Order: sequence, then structure tokens, then C-alpha cells
Amino acid sequence: MRRSMTTLLAAVSAAVLLVGCAGSAGLDGDLADDWAALPAPGPFTPAAGVCQAADFTDVVTLAAYAPVDCTAPHRVETVHVGAFPAERATPPPGGSAELRGAFADCDARATGHVGDDWRAGRLRLAVALPSGPGWAAGSRWYRCDLTEVSTVEAAATVVTRSGSLRDALRGPSPLRLGCQQTRAGGGTVRTLLPVDCATRHDAEFVGVWRAPDRPYPTRPADWAPLYAGCRSVLGRYVGVPDDADLRFRSGVVVRPPGAGRWRVGDRGVRCYLWLDDRTVTGSLRGAGPAALPVRTR
Repeated sequence: MRRSMTTLLAAVSAAVLLVGCAGSAGLDGDLADDWAALPAPGPFTPAAGVCQAADFTDVVTLAAYAPVDCTAPHRVETVHVGAFPAERATPPPGGSAELRGAFADCDARATGHVGDDWRAGRLRLAVALPSGPGWAAGSRWYRCDLTEVSTVEAAATVVTRSGSLRDALRGPSPLRLGCQQTRAGGGTVRTLLPVDCATRHDAEFVGVWRAPDRPYPTRPADWAPLYAGCRSVLGRYVGVPDDADLRFRSGVVVRPPGAGRWRVGDRGVRCYLWLDDRTVTGSLRGAGPAALPVRTR
């Protein structure tokens, strides 16, 4: 009886071993060496192509980072994430060549993202950087953020939107700047109000002039190049000669970025034609000299 029980246990053990071997086809029996190694931890870097429900901040921390899909309501869209040199020990200060270079990259990326110069629409571009602790931990990124605003005039508010801004200015768009009605005082335009071009109006957005790298205009003489640059943009837009008579065809309104944005490299000046003596209906784009005659008085 004891010999029979021993024989039975040996047979059962052999069967278990056979089942175990049959169930491990393709495995080498070592459960540890087939797992991929975990990636080494690295510094936090935000993603591009996502949006943020919160307002823009120029310093982004990991704790405050909460991306959402751009189909959800949001106030900021990240169009690109670039990188500063890894060897830089501290974040670049405002006005530095590095920060101006980051803005120039963001400027080009944002324009490509929306399909036209982003300044041609009710949009604002800004650059966000890592926090001090993030930089110390190895973060070297800069984030290019676009925001829709209610107006490009003073006192603009951020618009909560749903949907990406990709290709938003590639064709006709409610975001695009167009015909305007001025509110003037003291011989100068104080406010531009968007209107339908089919209604009577006295101003129109004509494009963007890129100012050279010079100090922000503070004296009357500093503004002369901006007016001259915008007159050239106006001439090309309407289709009239850019000559000494152009100033007698139309007034011009210039809207440069603020001093703070100028300091970080924004040199895009929004330009508007201004008919200070009459109103028109319809756009003057490509209308030619007949639509914008030289005024003799």
C-alpha cells in the first residue's frame, strides 16, 4: 500500500510539471528579465497642441499644469513648445536676446498655425517659461500660447472658446480684423470699433508692418517710421502708389504692441487706413486710385 501511494504521488508530480511546462511556451522561466526598463525620470515639459482652461500665466509650474482637449471650453491654446540651450543656468530675463529669439520662433509658429499673421485677427500671442524650481530641476522649455480676445484695442478681455485656432485665419473668419468705425477726439483716433463692411465706416485694417529692432517710441519723432511703414502697407493693400501723395489720399492709424511686449521682441504694428473726411461702404482692398483719390484740400 505504501509503495502504491509513493508511485501515485510521483505520477501526479510528473503531470503537474508537464502542465507547467506546457503553459510556459515562449517563456524562459525568468519572470523578471522580460519587462522593459522604465524610462529615467526627467524634467517637466508641457505638451503642444493642447489647451488650458485657466488664463495665461508667464510662469508655468507642474502643479498648475492642467491641459484639456481644445474641443473643451478653454482660454489658452499652446501652438508650440521650444527649448532654450541646456547649458543656460537661469531663465532668460526680459529684453534678452534669448527671450526675443523665443518670441520670434513663437511668432512664426503661431502664424503658421492660424494660416496668416496672427495679428490680423483678434488674437494675442505670449511666451510662458518654467518656474525657478522647474528651471533648477532641468526644464529649459518655452511655451507659445495663443488667446482669443474681445478686441485688439485697449481693455481687451479674454474669450472662452471651444475648438482649436488651427487655420482660423486661412480664409474668411469672424476673428479677422476688417472694417472699422473710429471714435476720434482732438484730431486723433482714440478707439476703433469693428463694423460690417456693408455699413458706412471710415477705417479699415490694412495689414501689419514689422518695425526694426529699435527702442520703443516715446517721442513724436520716434513715431514717424511707424507711420511711414504703415502708409506703405496701406498703399499695397489699396493698390495706390507709395509716394509723397499717399498722405493726401488717406490718414493712417498705427497700433504698435505695448512697451512690455516690445521689450520681449514683438515688433508687429497693426495698420489701418483712416478716412477722416468721409465714410464709405465696402472694403477698399485692391480698389485702386479711383477709390482713394488725392485730396486737394
